[in-house]
Amino acid sequence: MKRLILLAGMAFVLSTAMAQDNPYIVKTKGVQKSVVTNSQDSEDESEPTDFMGKNFRFYSMCDWKVGMRFMVIPEKYDLLVNTFCDATTNKEVNTGRLRHKIMVYQGHETMPNGREHINFLCEDENKAYYYELPFGIFDDYCYSKLGVPTLAYLGDVDKARELLINQPLLTRSQIYRVDLSYEGDSYREVLVDKNMLVTVKAVGVGTRSFPVKIIVEDENGNQFYQNVAMSKTNSGMRDDEFLLDKERYLFAGSFEFMGANMTVSSNVREYLNKTVHTKYITSMSSKGSGKIRNLKVPRFTGFIIDEITPIRNSKYYTLTMRETESRRVYYKDVVFSEDDIANGANEDFFGYLFGMGEGEARNTSKETRAAIREGRVIRGMSKEEVEMAVGEPFKNTYDADGNEMWSYARSNDVILDVWFDEKGNVTQAKARKATDAPNTPDALKKNKKKEKKNLTPLEELSGVPIE
Repeated sequence: MKRLILLAGMAFVLSTAMAQDNPYIVKTKGVQKSVVTNSQDSEDESEPTDFMGKNFRFYSMCDWKVGMRFMVIPEKYDLLVNTFCDATTNKEVNTGRLRHKIMVYQGHETMPNGREHINFLCEDENKAYYYELPFGIFDDYCYSKLGVPTLAYLGDVDKARELLINQPLLTRSQIYRVDLSYEGDSYREVLVDKNMLVTVKAVGVGTRSFPVKIIVEDENGNQFYQNVAMSKTNSGMRDDEFLLDKERYLFAGSFEFMGANMTVSSNVREYLNKTVHTKYITSMSSKGSGKIRNLKVPRFTGFIIDEITPIRNSKYYTLTMRETESRRVYYKDVVFSEDDIANGANEDFFGYLFGMGEGEARNTSKETRAAIREGRVIRGMSKEEVEMAVGEPFKNTYDADGNEMWSYARSNDVILDVWFDEKGNVTQAKARKATDAPNTPDALKKNKKKEKKNLTPLEELSGVPIE
């Protein structure tokens, strides 16, 4: 076994030296031969899904055509388990020796012993090889995602090179890679901001599972790359495996074409993917049960901005945002310059309505945040949290014992009285008619039994919604 591993290692080193001039082997700039470096890192009118479906068709082995080109990209395991046999001698060939060789599909055939051979012509050697199916007949095997081990489909690489070189894209992931070795495949991961504008500088071969290596460069000249699956032809992975962290190995998981977000200026685009909070109560639209509805959103509600879309013939932009707790999607039309505010509508100005980050609400409990979103006052709230829920009071007073009370005017001549203890936390929240006397703590204690018997929604201690 030690000898086998040693031979595999020697084959790997030899094959890397032979591949240095291969046009499909691309590296991020700054990487040097034989040296491990510490280097830092026309608008397509179709939607990405249309672009992918039109240009990167999935080919099962049943649909393979003679002349389709693949490159041998073995994984570590493949260096120990041979994939191909020499068609002349019928002997297995060390996979490491074939690394980075281009195999051209020549069809399949059933042998006299009943075994199925997938035939290839090595473009580099003009020599015939075959892969023997491990089980079954070709018609059964070809529908599987297994394909031929070690082979990365070059049709995707060629098409991506044709369509993407010098194209501007947006980053959709935060984790990318930078090459560390010119000869080998070593890399380090780098963190990148989402929604950053980059330009495609090179496209080459990646791995068998993720065949297309896309190298991009940001505005500061830093290069990084992602290996992605385009059509998934012969990738060896099922569709349901491209989830969670592996989603970035799909083109749409790492990159986005220029769309509406790209037509805005860079200082507006910088708000993409940022967390913000509302500084004031405001109206927003949201989709629920298939309908768009206008809703009141309380102060200090947190959102993540997913999209910024300019409104035609207007200085306004539509923000598409996810609420940080419920993940519900909301929409708000705003301007990004105070000079563009129409008729004194201050809440239309992004800088007036939104603050950066989650705001003070991030320090509250989940129960309190729910009450704030619903415009209710509950026992134990701090003065700041009461202000988040119902705003500033129209009056504050003190009783003989020094207890502070805030009063809020509501519709239908209703007054909400909120009492605080010496620490500034809510002890009572009580609604009354405007013509009645304030709800002092003493009065509340005397009427406690009566309240339990005749409790109405207006008098619930949990508070009163904003109307």
